[in-house]
Amino acid sequence: MINKIIGIMSGTSLDGLDIALCKFSKINEHYNFDILQAETIEYSSEWRNRLKNAASMSASDFCRLNADYGNFIGDRIADFIGNTYNSNLAVGSHGHTIFHQPINGITVQIGSGAHIASKLKIPVVCNFREYDVALGGQGAPLVPIGDKLLFQKYDMCINLGGFSNISFDNSSGLRVAYDICPVNILINYFAKKKGLDYDENGKIGRTGEINIQLLKKLNDLDYYKKSYPKSLGREWVEKEVLSLIYDNIPIRDVLRTLYEHIAIQISTNISPSTKVLFTGGGVYNSFLMELINKYSNANIIIPDKNLINYKEALIFAFLAYLKLNNEINVLASVTGASKDHSAGIIYN
Repeated sequence: MINKIIGIMSGTSLDGLDIALCKFSKINEHYNFDILQAETIEYSSEWRNRLKNAASMSASDFCRLNADYGNFIGDRIADFIGNTYNSNLAVGSHGHTIFHQPINGITVQIGSGAHIASKLKIPVVCNFREYDVALGGQGAPLVPIGDKLLFQKYDMCINLGGFSNISFDNSSGLRVAYDICPVNILINYFAKKKGLDYDENGKIGRTGEINIQLLKKLNDLDYYKKSYPKSLGREWVEKEVLSLIYDNIPIRDVLRTLYEHIAIQISTNISPSTKVLFTGGGVYNSFLMELINKYSNANIIIPDKNLINYKEALIFAFLAYLKLNNEINVLASVTGASKDHSAGIIYN
């Protein structure tokens, strides 16, 4: 049985490629995990531009990028694990999302699993979202199966990445989850207009003033009125959010307003007096966390850095572990698919 899986995650904020070597075990229906080794490979400006512009490429260039990115992932994993190749090792790769339009029946994550497997000569599990979308689901979020089975001691789990997402058991004991709102995908977008990759600790936003009119427009977006299952993508941000923000609003005021909006939306979705695990890069933004604490009445738990940084990579490794053991790894109660299922394509 393969119990050591390398989890690979690349988020919409283009921070870099997360790699985590994880070990799993199952004792009496209870799953245990350990992150043995982890690192983030920062994207070069060339890779960041290629991934950012992928949606507008020609078909042939897009196919070339898919193969190249698969080779890139394979090379980075080879560097990461060195000489630790053995028969008890596999890869679970999320890839990088380029299109996510479940309402149109499509979702695309690039990073050819065939190319990764051909380089490493170990099993690779990838393409976790497409089958769920084909079954009528959102194809997202997929992390909640890991939240349910690996983090049972928390009432809720929230990740602050490109988007914020939440998962929890409802009153019937079913796991439910959904994207709450955009976070780093917006914060980083406007920080770049100041020549920065991100707004460290919310320093720029902290100096701004809330634009009340913009805040109301953001909070009134139709997405927030929908019930789950629901999910967000880059296309939604470009169409629905960026169109609301006018050039005559100073960047510091835009960021201050976005922080307020994000904190309000996240706090609205947290039940009072609950124990909530927070992970993801947004946890390091002290101003954002101050605002979430201000608006919510919950016991917010921030774990060690390994879990903050690599929880998503850990869980995509776990999805691969479940797939390789023929176990359910996607919950219909989360995605809205027609049934629970075991998603992912295996390249041996």
